[in-house]
Amino acid sequence: MIATTRRVLSCAVLAAFALPGIVGTAHGATLDDVRAADELKCGINTGLAGFANTDDAGNWVGFDVDYCKALAAAVLGDASKIQYVSLTGKNRFPALQAGEIEVLARNTTWTFSRDVDLGLTFVGVNYYDGQGFLGPKSLGVSSATELDGASVCIQTGTTTELNLADFFRTHNMAYEPVPIETNSEARAAYEADRCDVYTSDASGLAATKATFDNPDDHMVLPEIISKEPLGPVVRQGDDQWADITRWVLNALISAEELGVTQANVEALAQDGGSDNPEVQRLLGSEGSMGAMLGLDADWAARAIMAVGNYSEIFARHLGPDTRLGLERGLNALYSAGGILYSPPFR
Repeated sequence: MIATTRRVLSCAVLAAFALPGIVGTAHGATLDDVRAADELKCGINTGLAGFANTDDAGNWVGFDVDYCKALAAAVLGDASKIQYVSLTGKNRFPALQAGEIEVLARNTTWTFSRDVDLGLTFVGVNYYDGQGFLGPKSLGVSSATELDGASVCIQTGTTTELNLADFFRTHNMAYEPVPIETNSEARAAYEADRCDVYTSDASGLAATKATFDNPDDHMVLPEIISKEPLGPVVRQGDDQWADITRWVLNALISAEELGVTQANVEALAQDGGSDNPEVQRLLGSEGSMGAMLGLDADWAARAIMAVGNYSEIFARHLGPDTRLGLERGLNALYSAGGILYSPPFR
């Protein structure tokens, strides 16, 4: 009798919280929409070296662009079936909420309010970053704590605005904000001496510095004043699409850990190609993980074949041999001193 009463009460409580607009939203139709259009609409930066910018032929390339390619390869079987939508910090979330894009892959920080209040779902972290300051060496400062009274270029619609205010307030300093909307505007304003320093994610500062004619005349100050976990974002309400976008990212990370590369993935995906059960599950030669996502067995193999594993993507666009010259740091695998890892494929 007690158990029956508890079940009735549980049902009553659930019914009480089944508010209008909540019931039935767990399974949307994003995958169906993408397949029907035979194209993935992917939101990216307006132009940030290493992350999303156009090459000499006008093609979009970069760390975030490669995620879009991996997702398109997994879902559509073709990494080129993408409509890239350039978005600023201010209009990226309205574009996603309005359905103008299916995924936002634009160096976006995962925060409480964005996750909870804006109706968005962050599917993982693909780059652990932090906010810093870029300034000319001629300014004569060696620390951000010496910036009292400085003018600061800052992108609107980003977490950097609040971080900046908090940092200067904590250190009892004053500053003059110089608001801009895009990275290209920030560079132009900074080079025109409209601001003393530019603040953004440290990776973005490295990207901006790399584009200067005389990059050695500028320095990124040593302070990192925030945590900026960056990653892909989708709308809330479609669990299947969130799972797909999340596990494509996880597949790229797991591939590095498991030694699966763009060069060997095809061989490893064959029956008998690997003795490692997790590699077999990742690449679809064992189990039914693709079916659980509503995809075929080869979805992860196609993603890796299109762009390589996480290490290959990082090295190609951001690593020591690129203009940005970034070390892996926190973005190294947990087994190599970083904090990056994927939940297991099992």
